[in-house]
Amino acid sequence: MSVLLSELDTRWQQIFSALAGGNDVPPGLRLRTEGLMEAAVLAGAASQEQLTGQMARSYEAAFGRTLEQDFEDDWQDFFPFPQIPAMAKRAPVYPSTKD
Repeated sequence: MSVLLSELDTRWQQIFSALAGGNDVPPGLRLRTEGLMEAAVLAGAASQEQLTGQMARSYEAAFGRTLEQDFEDDWQDFFPFPQIPAMAKRAPVYPSTKD
């Protein structure tokens, strides 16, 4: 495996593990990783399909669910390549007044 693809695996694991643990992910990490994904395709290191498949496996390893289970079968319509579906859990919101 190339250094680039190995780095992508590491970053996907960081992103998805943090999110699965209820933590936030800095936007810079996600955006730089998306840039590496695009660079990998442009450099011929992997195809979009290969990268999407590996990212999906990293997601499933972290969350125990597939991208399709969490975002429906058409998730790639909402997150086109090279976007990473990195969504933090919604914070609980409680009313501060009786109204």
